[in-house]
Amino acid sequence: MTREGKEGDTEEEFVHSPFIRKQGNIYKPNNKDMDNDSLNEKTMEDIHTKEIDLVNRDPKHINDDVVKVDFEDVIAEPAGTYSFDGVWKASFTTFTVTKYWCYRLLTALVGIPLALIWGIFFAILSFLHIWAVVPCVKSYLIEIHCVSRVYSICVHTFCDPLFEAMGKCLSSIRVRLSKEV
Repeated sequence: MTREGKEGDTEEEFVHSPFIRKQGNIYKPNNKDMDNDSLNEKTMEDIHTKEIDLVNRDPKHINDDVVKVDFEDVIAEPAGTYSFDGVWKASFTTFTVTKYWCYRLLTALVGIPLALIWGIFFAILSFLHIWAVVPCVKSYLIEIHCVSRVYSICVHTFCDPLFEAMGKCLSSIRVRLSKEV
């Protein structure tokens, strides 16, 4: 829908639905179908249909310092103790290819079951946090507020006069240190 502005410009009205499913392949990296206007719209998006980036698979850099292990990080020959160039090249190739294919094979065999387990784990964690932890903490804070008021009244009623009296009694005590030879 469009409507006329004061100066003859057209403004677009958007009807917002709770979830807008994007058309096309959700696995397509860097989808070019989205233009700048659609990025500026204030819409809720279904998080299950968001696009995943097949190029940058660690956008939040959570594994930058953990698993970046290359051949040079593990095997290094100091000056004066070099192996044959062919052995060094073959070792590099063997290490790199083995690491690459073992990782791919392990992720193919174990990745999906672990993703299922981690999905269940974080679902349970979210459920417990939303339905148990936060209500318990809120309840505790409400109850402790009442207890703290009673405690504060008791301290001000009984302890404050006692400590004031003791302070006045003991305020005239003077301590003098002298060194006798």
